Amino acid sequence: MKPTPRFLPAVLASLLAACATPPTTGPTHAPATVTPTPMPSPTPSPTAATQPETAPPASQADTAKVWDRLRNSFAMSDCDADPQIMVWAHRYTQSPQRFETQMSQALPQLIYVQQVAEKYDVAGEFALLPWVESQYRSVPGHHNLPAGMWQIVSSTAKVIGLHANHGYDGRLDTAASTDSVMRMLRDYHNDLHDWRLVDYAFNRGEFGMQRLVRQHGLPPDEPAIPKMPVPRVTREHLTKLLAISCIVRDPERFNVELPTLSADQHLETVEVNHGMTLSTAAIHAGMDADSLKRLNPALLSNTVDANTPRHRLLMPHRNAEQLRTAMQMANDQDMTASLSGINNPPPPSLFADQPTITDESTQTFSNKTRHARTHTVRNGENLWQIAKNYSTSVSKIERLNHLHGKPLKLGQVLKLDSP
Repeated sequence: MKPTPRFLPAVLASLLAACATPPTTGPTHAPATVTPTPMPSPTPSPTAATQPETAPPASQADTAKVWDRLRNSFAMSDCDADPQIMVWAHRYTQSPQRFETQMSQALPQLIYVQQVAEKYDVAGEFALLPWVESQYRSVPGHHNLPAGMWQIVSSTAKVIGLHANHGYDGRLDTAASTDSVMRMLRDYHNDLHDWRLVDYAFNRGEFGMQRLVRQHGLPPDEPAIPKMPVPRVTREHLTKLLAISCIVRDPERFNVELPTLSADQHLETVEVNHGMTLSTAAIHAGMDADSLKRLNPALLSNTVDANTPRHRLLMPHRNAEQLRTAMQMANDQDMTASLSGINNPPPPSLFADQPTITDESTQTFSNKTRHARTHTVRNGENLWQIAKNYSTSVSKIERLNHLHGKPLKLGQVLKLDSP
């Protein structure tokens, strides 16, 4: 018999467990039963600035704080609470080098999820839940299968407000899906009062867990894996979560080192206030278009629309700051057309501070050669600076040089005018 629906905010918490099956029994995602597989090596981090010999490199110091905050937020049992926890921990780390590579690849997303978990006061172990589900990979949801690093099915996505259309799938949106899942887990805990049961509910469905609690009561603190009448895969799901948490608690026990990531590479979202292509956004952010696409797989087209749910982009902090600066310049100097990739010249006001050529011979020479101008890229230059210096538009330079989202290279010769 189905529970009586609750109203207002409570109804969302009740429905969030529904995914592939009716809400009274359905899990929120596909059961995670596959052991980890190797992942490609991550792109090396930029070399940290020189520090005194007594201080660790900046990237190590930045990430050490993240790992410490994560450990301090753990709320469930440790490594030795159940033999199966150690079995899975050793299985994850049977190849230490492969584990370190996988964790390095996942680290930007892991840190982002940890920050959202902290925001919702969710137990730190759940920041590691995408490792159990997908190893933080944004799995596409073909043929109505679960999608994203949280493995959410389309029916649940609709309930928790993750929009989808021909150009966008919110289940693949790291920022939007993480926020929705953490809100869901918090609501589960408000109902079930036990983080272990929250994990069971995530795997099996909240209504099913509520029914079991009514029948059997809340489980005792021991054993760590509650002996409730749930499927084996549900019990194993919690075991895996505690196993990866165990490795984070005590990596030396498993002969692995946790990776590092400098603060300027931590992920954050940028609110896009102009419609633009993803390639154009990448140029203004100072990053490769393919890298930006990998961080934003929810964008199924190459367009960022400021008037739809697709108006946020996830990227490293240093690139986010550069894109915000570019958009602010567009606002201040009325360069919306240029930023959007429309081939219109920027308004004269943008170049009001440029020096005026007063020498008549120089002016004549400039007029004769203006159709054959080129510029050699110098260290630290970007398209905005080059376009401003030559009184042209970013989009024109992109078009003439077939950049299409490619980053500038030192010494590259750019065409500035059509032949």
